[in-house]
Amino acid sequence: MASRLEINFIRLLSRCESIASEKRGETEWRLEKYVGALEEMLVALRKNLSKPTAEIMTEYSRKVDFLKGLLEAEKLSSTTEKALANQFLAPGRTPTIANERMPASKTVHMQTKARCTGEMRDELLGTGLSGKGTSEADLRNRRGLPLDERQSAAELEAVLQHHHNLQEKLAEDMLNLARNLKNNTLAAQNIIKQDNQTLSQSMRQADMNFEKLKTESERLEQHTKKSVNWLLWLMLILVSFSFISMILFIRIFPRLR
Repeated sequence: MASRLEINFIRLLSRCESIASEKRGETEWRLEKYVGALEEMLVALRKNLSKPTAEIMTEYSRKVDFLKGLLEAEKLSSTTEKALANQFLAPGRTPTIANERMPASKTVHMQTKARCTGEMRDELLGTGLSGKGTSEADLRNRRGLPLDERQSAAELEAVLQHHHNLQEKLAEDMLNLARNLKNNTLAAQNIIKQDNQTLSQSMRQADMNFEKLKTESERLEQHTKKSVNWLLWLMLILVSFSFISMILFIRIFPRLR
């Protein structure tokens, strides 16, 4: 059964995911404060005696980190940086409350990605904040001028080329990272394989030494038993010889009167 602290944590987490799914203004401060409270409750939950399982705690940490990353991405100035930061966010894998068909953090992630994509499209096509006050007549007049049209096309092509270069660089970095990770994994596998072989040889050598020690112990025990038996027989012979010698001495040399 969940503790009171865990129940309050789940309620606050669900509320934060609900706020994150809504379109917020720059003056919105609740989500940041709520996420800070979630971090404090998560630390207290880890120290609680009746804390959940390690898998559930990992999922809670994943969702809190997702919300923190979402807030940090929103503080970025460039739309491209926001979209790139959102690509690396990892939402939760399980629903926060029972009536969720899809995890709310995944829904928030998809909405944020779609919003960033729309902002990038508006920025590329010139329909951002700087172009909202332009009238339709001005747009028609600018389209009618060949020089302006060529300049707009050149600027659009330059922006598209810039973003294309960024995507290629990101893909190349990810490819290099994957290649390095593969090489490190193969090297670690070889080291572990060599260690296993060395350990197997050591265990075989230890077994052989144990068998030799056991054999030598048995031989020593047998030798010790034989030595004790010979010594016992020798003592019996000496005692018997002494007894017989005394009897003969008494018989041969009677007591003087």
